[in-house]
Amino acid sequence: MLFRSAAGTVYCWGSNNQGQLGIGTLVDAATPVAVPGLSGVTSISAGASHTCALLSDGTMKCWGDNIVGQLGDTTTTDRLTPTTVSGISTANAIAAGNQHTCATLVGGTARCWGLNTNGQLGNGTVVSSSTAVVVTGVSNANQITAGFAHTCARLTTGDVSCWGQGGLGQLGNGLGTNSSAPVLVGLSSSTAASVDAGDYHTCAVMTAGTVECWGSNGAGQLGDGTTTSNPLPTLVTGISNAASAALGANHTCLRLTSNEISCFGQNSSGQLGDGTFTNRLTAVVLAGLDPTSSIAAGSSHTCITSATGPAFCWGSGASGQLGQGGKSNLFTPTAVESST
Repeated sequence: MLFRSAAGTVYCWGSNNQGQLGIGTLVDAATPVAVPGLSGVTSISAGASHTCALLSDGTMKCWGDNIVGQLGDTTTTDRLTPTTVSGISTANAIAAGNQHTCATLVGGTARCWGLNTNGQLGNGTVVSSSTAVVVTGVSNANQITAGFAHTCARLTTGDVSCWGQGGLGQLGNGLGTNSSAPVLVGLSSSTAASVDAGDYHTCAVMTAGTVECWGSNGAGQLGDGTTTSNPLPTLVTGISNAASAALGANHTCLRLTSNEISCFGQNSSGQLGDGTFTNRLTAVVLAGLDPTSSIAAGSSHTCITSATGPAFCWGSGASGQLGQGGKSNLFTPTAVESST
């Protein structure tokens, strides 16, 4: 898991089998450790086994697994410490997927690199690249997110455009097929404030506070009260005041404008944080949390930063990704050690 301090430094914890913690070793860490040599970080994003940071000057650094060039440094050599992404100097948003990485640039264009077997780089091909390639036809993007093998961007118009793997409907255009170039999502008449991707599903928080999700729904991660996958956006039941979203492999959590957290979907590791291991087909609000300022999700765990105190995590802890010093699953939010 990742934590960015107010000073722009980065702390990581959890699995480190490919150097994804950026600390110069391959040793897992069950409590937060500082990534050396990083400062001025404005945002961070974690893929399956690699991690990337956006710096205040618009450049990027990535570290960890690089077998298909997902670090963007023109090589396929794994990196145990941050390495500079080649050719990126004006990035304003970043996203790391399973084995690919993307950024939006000042001016609205987008670049992606890494694995491309499903077209997740968006350049009209299925050829992987260890350097950034231009996403076809995107000229007004201001936010980007990456799933297992698909990518989506929010456009300045409030529309959402997606590309890559689409067999489970995760591109949201109603077709259920892959696309190596961006396609528009069939959103309602409302406009999207943000978009977030899980492994095989995607959600958009709308400017009105509602949430629309699409794609895989076998565990209820679309939040519409069913387990039916949908290649078009479906409204999350009972949500009218969402502020942001975080999607894991098969679960979804929302931060509400009340600074509460509401989650739904798969809960086999406790990743919904409601004190059970029961899947939820509609959103459940977590009780007893301090006001929350941000939220993030891993494959089967979830973390928040508190507006008044430490970070909290819950769900799968097998690799130490909950940051409490142990490796047990936890089904209620628990403070991360030394995260204040």
